[in-house]
Amino acid sequence: MVSGNVQGVFFRDSCRRTASGLGVAGWVRNLPDGTVEAVFEGEPDAVQRMVEWAHEGPPMAHVEAVSVHEEEPEGRRDFETLPTPGESW
Repeated sequence: MVSGNVQGVFFRDSCRRTASGLGVAGWVRNLPDGTVEAVFEGEPDAVQRMVEWAHEGPPMAHVEAVSVHEEEPEGRRDFETLPTPGESW
């Protein structure tokens, strides 16, 4: 979970491109409360690099906090951007 000025600053697209470049699978989405939620799966070093990236985000973002929770892998093979809950694409 990433909070701060993280919506409307290309956070999701930058996250997807960065994760794909590192070979990290998972997903990212905006939440209605203004935060961004992301799930990263892959080699531990690559996942750690994504967590570090999330603390900075893209150039226009202002990250205030990142909350990390370990979970069981979902078995994803790619990285995608998901819609905000309650939103359809």
